[in-house]
Amino acid sequence: MNLTQRELCEMIDYALLSPCVTNEEIQKFCMEARRYGVKMVLVNSAVVPWCKNNLIGSDVRVGAAISYPLGQTPLSVKLYEAMSAIDNGVDEIDYVVNIGRMKMGDYDYVELEMESMVTLCRQKNIICKVIFENCYLNKEEILKLCLIANKIKPDFIKTSTGLGSAGASKVDVKLMRSLVHPAIEVKAAGGLKNFYQVKEMVEVGATRIGTSNLTTILAYYS
Repeated sequence: MNLTQRELCEMIDYALLSPCVTNEEIQKFCMEARRYGVKMVLVNSAVVPWCKNNLIGSDVRVGAAISYPLGQTPLSVKLYEAMSAIDNGVDEIDYVVNIGRMKMGDYDYVELEMESMVTLCRQKNIICKVIFENCYLNKEEILKLCLIANKIKPDFIKTSTGLGSAGASKVDVKLMRSLVHPAIEVKAAGGLKNFYQVKEMVEVGATRIGTSNLTTILAYYS
């Protein structure tokens, strides 16, 4: 992987998902995002208006994490939260699947949820990413989710929230990339703290990287 710093930054979704984030932290975070030219900032939906205001005049997109981090909200609530974020100017949505329904084998529900979220985003010209949270799924469940994604065609499937029992792995990214249609991109997120971890993810097919460790990863270029 011979990406320049700029090229890598254009693949990065820079995350700030603390439950106790302050306005001062948001300002600093957005200044870093603007300075390095990341693709997107990912925040909890309540913080979207602050980020939009702080990033006026930049090319940095604003993304909202929906039903984060557990995915355990009814579909109607996920849709309402997503619509609220869209009304506040969000550019991308990262939503967590209902992991409990997935573990129960209620694939019809998971498909309905994905179809509903993707349809809403498509109608509003918003990128939709589906967070699998692979640490709680076995290989067969990951396969099933990828098959559902092939039917619904979200813009991205994503490995992790970063708050589960484990984050992105090279094995999972490679598996996901092998199972979904080429038009569906793969985002690796969770536990990525240095350039070499990111490099591994890109080499096996990730086209977006989710991280809260931006400056540590970019230290490679220093």
